Amino acid sequence: MRIALTIAGSDSGGAAGIQADLKTFHQFGVYGTSAITAVTAQNTIGVSAWQALPAELVAKQIDALAEDLRPAAIKTGMLGSRDIVDTVAERIARHRFTTYVLDPVMVATSGDRLLDRAAEQRIARRLAPLALLVTPNLNEAEILVGGEVRTPDQMERAGRALVALGARAALVKGGHLADTTTIVDVLVHDGSVHRFTHARIDTTSTHGTGCTLSAAITAGLALGRPLEQAVADGLDFVHRAIAAAPGFGKGHGPLNHFVPAPPRPPQEGM
Repeated sequence: MRIALTIAGSDSGGAAGIQADLKTFHQFGVYGTSAITAVTAQNTIGVSAWQALPAELVAKQIDALAEDLRPAAIKTGMLGSRDIVDTVAERIARHRFTTYVLDPVMVATSGDRLLDRAAEQRIARRLAPLALLVTPNLNEAEILVGGEVRTPDQMERAGRALVALGARAALVKGGHLADTTTIVDVLVHDGSVHRFTHARIDTTSTHGTGCTLSAAITAGLALGRPLEQAVADGLDFVHRAIAAAPGFGKGHGPLNHFVPAPPRPPQEGM
């Protein structure tokens, strides 16, 4: 069994963050470990409070796992502060975690900010160059590249800009596109561009989609899948999890993390 690590915040509502990541890792058949960066008080309506952990404690969590439960792939989500961004970047480099998915979590589905403004550009400068894949939504892509990202062509340009920052690939997510019928996600990798298209599901059960997608991709990479396959499998998992959402809560509800993961290729071992 392969090990995957999530470095992210805890969601008391269970729909996003560490909770969503560990559920997703489980469905993909990988052993999930975690380094918690922040604790949030939230539900489907919004985030009422959150507190970042001391950066030193985050570092010690990562060190403990690198020493004894070394992951085959890692992801980062909510980091919360500039100090934590810098600490995580230093630890990723120190422990040579090369299969790294950067989900630049800045704003919750409810619109609540989850990152100090001072830390936003640190993500672009410190973490993007370490990443195998960066997975911003449209708003996050605009912050990271400093330009408008509202169409698939602009998504492609943003993806190329993120690769120019040092990331080996970028997946710009189109959930916030104005098109009410279709979602387009744009992957820029190895000088090529791949557009993934799904029919849009009319639902408010979208809390945790970004966390779940990056966790699913991380799990696929931990299992040794090629990047494009890991992305395609992750998008398929999230689409089905949205379609099967349980309808909990009064606001943006959780996905159904219990849908089956895409089947393993015959040659893929545990």
